[in-house]
Amino acid sequence: MSESVNIRELNDLVAGKKDFINLVTRGMDQTIVGQKHLVDSLLIALLSNGHVLLEGVPGLAKTLAIKTLAQIIDAKYSRIQFTPDLLPADVIGTMIYSVQKEQFQIKRGPIFANFVLADEINRAPAKVQSALLEAMQERQVTIGERTFKLDEPFLVMATQNPIEQEGTYPLPEAQVDRFLLKVIIGYPTKEEEKLIIRQNISGVKPEVRPLLRPEEILEVQKIVEKIYLDEKIERYIVDIVFATRNPGDYDLKDLAGMISFGASPRASIGLAKAARAYAFLRGRGYVIPEDVRAVCHDVLRHRIGLTYEAEANNITTDQVISEILDKVEVP
Repeated sequence: MSESVNIRELNDLVAGKKDFINLVTRGMDQTIVGQKHLVDSLLIALLSNGHVLLEGVPGLAKTLAIKTLAQIIDAKYSRIQFTPDLLPADVIGTMIYSVQKEQFQIKRGPIFANFVLADEINRAPAKVQSALLEAMQERQVTIGERTFKLDEPFLVMATQNPIEQEGTYPLPEAQVDRFLLKVIIGYPTKEEEKLIIRQNISGVKPEVRPLLRPEEILEVQKIVEKIYLDEKIERYIVDIVFATRNPGDYDLKDLAGMISFGASPRASIGLAKAARAYAFLRGRGYVIPEDVRAVCHDVLRHRIGLTYEAEANNITTDQVISEILDKVEVP
């Protein structure tokens, strides 16, 4: 009985933050046409205290989306354009010598912001990538002998272009695993594209006003952490992740030759966190199997390795995940 009371309380708690969701979506709709999945993914990552890796061709409003979100929340935003000659100091900062003071001073880098856009992350060498990923994981930066905590909320949205592979440094699997979600962005519909043209040739740029404060995000993150995750849902998440490691145990023998390595425990944690955030966005204080299924592709697609056989047959991780979701028993 107490459990049902708790769920009722949680539903009321989530319902009390309905304005938060409305304010953010209304603000995003001012500048972003369509791309509902992109906006939802950014919110899921933000509420789960995670990071997003976006893959899509240029011109799909990736930069505009995170910049708009930062403006709505009145948070500090910075953009880092990753290039082959970038150095770790260009991301995290460095020590510079002051002639007047005759001592070294710390100059903070663009990582010191609430929202960081790492544009074309695969264009910079591994040393720069690892400097960024360390800051993402540890939520702190060490310059010289001093360690600085990064501001909260802290969200990194990294982008990579799937077309050009020349002159790129692909992210190693262990580093990609640090991202909560990997989101594939598609083209807009015909109607959306017409609206995009209209907006951009009108000469009037919509003004994005701050509607929230960073402290409010931290409050909502705490509510998302309280969202109820039943033991059956936990078992469902574990079954999905284990099916990527031992497909034969789940009547998926065909996939055994397609998967070179399965998802890590970070995938299980990521699925639970993202499903909670998705339930919050849908106005619920508890997680249902549909929430897990809704976020599953974005949480798992960068955590499963494919064999040469799978690549030769043009099988994608998305197809593997869909097959697993069809086979694993839903509670």
